[in-house]
Amino acid sequence: MTRGLFVGRFQPFHKGHLATVKYALQSVDQLIIVVGSAQKSHEAQNPFTAGERIEMIKSALDNDGQVDVRKVLIIPVPDVEVHSLWTRQVDMLVPTYDVVFANDPFTLLLFRERNVKTVEAPLYNREEMSATEVRRRMIVGNDWKDLVPAPVADHIERIGGQARLKAIAAKDGRHTHH
Repeated sequence: MTRGLFVGRFQPFHKGHLATVKYALQSVDQLIIVVGSAQKSHEAQNPFTAGERIEMIKSALDNDGQVDVRKVLIIPVPDVEVHSLWTRQVDMLVPTYDVVFANDPFTLLLFRERNVKTVEAPLYNREEMSATEVRRRMIVGNDWKDLVPAPVADHIERIGGQARLKAIAAKDGRHTHH
């Protein structure tokens, strides 16, 4: 059995992430979604808690007929102070794995340096399809819901996520820059 990791912060989980899950499941028997920076929340780049992100991911996958949720595990992993030790932390917190999928080049580099097989997931519509862009649209009040799976939009609304992001942005004095 082959097992893959899909590593991300998922702030929030968007349609590009969902496409990567489907892409990864074509080549592995089981996929572990690693929710990185699990200890962070209520920050401009990390507005949502690990629990909220897990709920977003779970509801998006449960509501997508093309994903076999029996093949997916979702595991939160906090950061460590030393980047090079973070992959060791992952190894302690998840089952053994054969390949790592990620959209972030730095994450891939850390695993590659340990001779782990990595795949840079092809992101469709990269410009729009980034969590940075979703957060930016939420802050300035532009339409963001079409960038995320419907269950994720519902969850963000339910927890008052847009208001939270706007409050964080106001506190930080940032408005529209990425």
